[in-house]
Amino acid sequence: MTAVAAPLKDERMPRASGAGLTWLRDRGMGASILVAAISSAFGVVLLSATGYIAAVLSAAPYLGDSAQLQMILSILTVVFVGVAVYVAGIVTANTFATVVAGRTRRIALMRLIGASARSQRSEIARQGLGVGAIGAVTGVIAGVALTVGGIAVLEALLNIEDVQYSVVQVVLLVPAVIVALTTWAAAWVGSRRVLTVTPLEALGGSVEASHESLTGRKGRNAVAVVIFLIGAALLAAGIALGLITPFGVVVAFFGGLFSFTGLVLGSTMLMPPVLRAVGRVFGRSATARLAAENALRYPERSSRMAIGVVIGVTLVTMFAVALETVKSVIAVSAGGELDTQFTTIIDTFSGIMMGLVAVSAVIAAVGLVNLLTLGVVQRRRELGLLRALGVSTGQVRRMVLLEAAHITITSVITGLVLGTAYGWAGAQSLLGSTPMPPAWQSPTLVAPAVPWLPVALIVAATAILTLVAAVVPTRLATRVAPVQALAD
Repeated sequence: MTAVAAPLKDERMPRASGAGLTWLRDRGMGASILVAAISSAFGVVLLSATGYIAAVLSAAPYLGDSAQLQMILSILTVVFVGVAVYVAGIVTANTFATVVAGRTRRIALMRLIGASARSQRSEIARQGLGVGAIGAVTGVIAGVALTVGGIAVLEALLNIEDVQYSVVQVVLLVPAVIVALTTWAAAWVGSRRVLTVTPLEALGGSVEASHESLTGRKGRNAVAVVIFLIGAALLAAGIALGLITPFGVVVAFFGGLFSFTGLVLGSTMLMPPVLRAVGRVFGRSATARLAAENALRYPERSSRMAIGVVIGVTLVTMFAVALETVKSVIAVSAGGELDTQFTTIIDTFSGIMMGLVAVSAVIAAVGLVNLLTLGVVQRRRELGLLRALGVSTGQVRRMVLLEAAHITITSVITGLVLGTAYGWAGAQSLLGSTPMPPAWQSPTLVAPAVPWLPVALIVAATAILTLVAAVVPTRLATRVAPVQALAD
């Protein structure tokens, strides 16, 4: 019994009861709270921004009576809320799933000394709900504060007056509730796979599903393909319907959700081979090959990291392409001429929206740093073995850095492609049927308009993200003492 109790004490295993909030000090929990807080604040700011823009346009004498414009803004509000909820769901789920996977050994030890699977799963679920609730409440407070400050600055810079808008609204609690429930659900679902591992199998450390076991999930892969195809069909239908009514964007929105969900579900099948192909660009040295092969050996972990960054890049690219395509659609419908005031409104709207969706890049960055750090912690024995076999500290550092580079390069390419497609589909389905003065041409169909400056900024930002995200993991990796790591 002493041999079992010792590692429990060393790893600060939370007791089944009476543990209080000590589990919040576990590695990964702080970052999970931060992700939940940013996600919740993201939703709050998006809701407030679209509501304020609607109030500003309603107060404008030449736009306030436009029923179609009000309908478009209402649709945009729903779309932005859906985007915020979706981003929060995937990012928090991936983060907590990794945390749960890293606690396999401790959960197994608790089961070995008599704790039931039901009690352990309930404990994880409660902790997930606690993390989500703390982060969500913090995010709501921060989001409201940012909104108040942002509106004050905007009104001062643009001399906006006589706009009636209340920042504090009940609807702002929606993102917080969704984030809390999503984190709880992620903890519950993640614990199901962990608790299928027998105690003796888990005593060796953290368990990640192998590539062979994941490729054998033919049912899940088939579902992912079907969902993706349904989403692609809905996207096409939304674009076609958008030539008749702006409600086509609703169909396209669900098409985007379905198609991206299909990609997320099939990410363990899609992302690892792509990551390994990107890894070959970095040469055939031992360090580069180890970094590339890690993506294939641990597909769940690498896919969770990549999908988080893909979401951020896709969102930023999507809005950049959508806003640029909106200008093209309006220009064609108006006969090549745009009203100066209308152009100013579009540019202002573009700046606000790009600033908002840039928050998604911050969410992705936090998620990437957290997942890379947890990955290094969970691989202590592997890194210790590499050091024992003669791999130098510099080589370990380069390996972790290359892993981060593989993920960000693959993610930015995937995100640029998806963002361009989604952005064009959104703009086209929203405004394809809307005639604009003075030509009033409708319906309007244009090619995707890609703003190259934002694209270049996205590429540069991801390069910086790679370096920043790898700082903490590389430091942890180089601190691993071979003897101590192998003894764990």
